[in-house]
Amino acid sequence: MNGVLVIDKPQGLTSHDVVNRVRRILGQRSVGHLGTLDPSATGVLPLVTGNFTRLAQFYAHSEKTYEGAIRFGFATSTYDADGEPTTHPQSVTVKLEEIRALAAEFQGTLQQMPPPFSAKKIAGVPAYKLARKHQEVRLKPVQVEVKEFVILDVEGDRALFRAHVGSGTYLRAIAHDMGQRLGCGAHLAALRRTMVAEFLIEDACSLDDLESAMRQGTAEDLFVHPRKLAPQLPSVTANDESVALIRTGRAVNLPEMSRAPLVKVFHGQRELIAIATRIAGTLFHAGIVFTGSGD
Repeated sequence: MNGVLVIDKPQGLTSHDVVNRVRRILGQRSVGHLGTLDPSATGVLPLVTGNFTRLAQFYAHSEKTYEGAIRFGFATSTYDADGEPTTHPQSVTVKLEEIRALAAEFQGTLQQMPPPFSAKKIAGVPAYKLARKHQEVRLKPVQVEVKEFVILDVEGDRALFRAHVGSGTYLRAIAHDMGQRLGCGAHLAALRRTMVAEFLIEDACSLDDLESAMRQGTAEDLFVHPRKLAPQLPSVTANDESVALIRTGRAVNLPEMSRAPLVKVFHGQRELIAIATRIAGTLFHAGIVFTGSGD
């Protein structure tokens, strides 16, 4: 089974937990994800299965959107609700205009210090492994892009937000930094991812939905249509002769794609057979071949 599934990740599971469960449900080992989601977060977790795991390279820097809540009053060790308090809790009531003004300072291109409990590596070791052992974590600021960070409302000590960010941005780090700015501490209380690249929460299914569909023999209906994948790459439908050449590793002539450096090559409407690279003029060579991908 080769394709892309969009799972609505439940709270409490790691991204790897979801991958393992989908492996069991589908009965195949070749399953990966297109971007980690913290255990406490929910929402869009795109999974690639079978030969389509080779598409992951095209999603390494995907933009994402989120909805969530920041709780003011104390900071935590993990910068979210799963961590231990690191500042003395205090009662606060946040004001909408004050938080909106502060949020505006976290938009654009920023230098962000990643959380100590993160997958960033120090001498080859993920920072969270060192943090769990109470070892010193020395991370360096990284450049991130926050395209949108809007405070929707405030409820007592919480601010509800919507965010659109570039790859590598930690919203829990933003929550932590906002708490430092206000001098009262803060952490990310809730987070739901609503988009990764072209994959939307409306496209997502639950793990239970997938399990039920497998029993009913309708799981294929839950997979994203291959024509919707990697929309930044143009698509071409190859004839039988070109398909045969591609499958045997030979170059093909695709005259309608004379200006594209990379193209998705289909056989019929649904069978994505290759990602091909232009080598000269209208001559393309398939750098990635999805052998055995079915209709």
